[in-house]
Amino acid sequence: MNIIVCIKQVPNTTNVQIDEKTGTLKREGVEAVINPFDEYAIEEGVRLKERFGGRVTIITMGPPQAEKALRDALARGADDAILVSDRAFAGADTWATSYTLARAIRTLGEYDIIICGKQATDGDTAQVGPGVAEMLDVPHVAHVKKIENIENNLMTVERMMEDGYDVIEAPLPALVTVVKEINTPRLPSLKGMLASKKAVIPHWGAKELGADKDSIGLAGSPTQVMKIFSPPPRSGGETLSGTPDEMSRSLVEKLQNLKVI
Repeated sequence: MNIIVCIKQVPNTTNVQIDEKTGTLKREGVEAVINPFDEYAIEEGVRLKERFGGRVTIITMGPPQAEKALRDALARGADDAILVSDRAFAGADTWATSYTLARAIRTLGEYDIIICGKQATDGDTAQVGPGVAEMLDVPHVAHVKKIENIENNLMTVERMMEDGYDVIEAPLPALVTVVKEINTPRLPSLKGMLASKKAVIPHWGAKELGADKDSIGLAGSPTQVMKIFSPPPRSGGETLSGTPDEMSRSLVEKLQNLKVI
C-alpha cells in the first residue's frame, strides 16, 4: 500500500504578523513546527503501514527549512519524504497550495490513500485537504476519527459529527483528513532520528512538477485579502464582592437588568 501524508510547518508562536501588502503571514525569523493536526496524520500513516504493509511518503510545500519537519516525520516511522520548494510557490492561498500539492502527488506516481490533518493552526481554513482531493478527482472524507478497515480497494472509516459519527465506505484511491481523536502520536525514536539525519530528501520545484505558472504562488491565488486589522481588546470584567448570598443577589439583579433572565 502506498500511503502519502501531506504536512505543513506553522509558526510556533501566538505573535503572528501579517504582511499588509500581500496579506500573507510573515514567516521570516519565526520558529516553525509541524502543524499539530498533521502529527496525527503522520501517526495514522505509520499505523496503516504496520497493519497493511507498504510505504509512507511525507510531502510538504514550504521553504528549504521545512526539510526539518520532513526529517522529524521520518524519525517517527515514515519511509520517504519530498520537499516541494520554489520561490514561485510563495504567497500561495489554499487553492494554489492544493494545486501544487496535487501536482506533486501526480509526479510521485501511484498511491492508495492520502492523509492530511483536518486543518492548519495558522490558517484554520480546513480547505487544502479537500482541495487536493478535488484536484486529483478522488473521493475524500473529512474529520475522520477512525480508519476501520481497508480491503478489496475499499476503505471504511468513521467520520466525526456533532451528534456522533458516520460510518462511510469509499473506493481507493482516496483522501482523508483526520482529527486528534484518531490516535496518539508517537515520539521520534533514537534509531529513527539517526536514520533521518542521513536520509536524502528530494527538492521539487515548479519545473519538476510541470506546474502552470499562472496557478502557483501569489499570482495563482484567487483569494484576495481586502483588509487586515487587529480585533479591539476586550474590556475588563466586573468583580462581585460580599457574602455568597449578596453576590448571588447582585448577579441576578444585573442579569435581569440586561434582560438575560
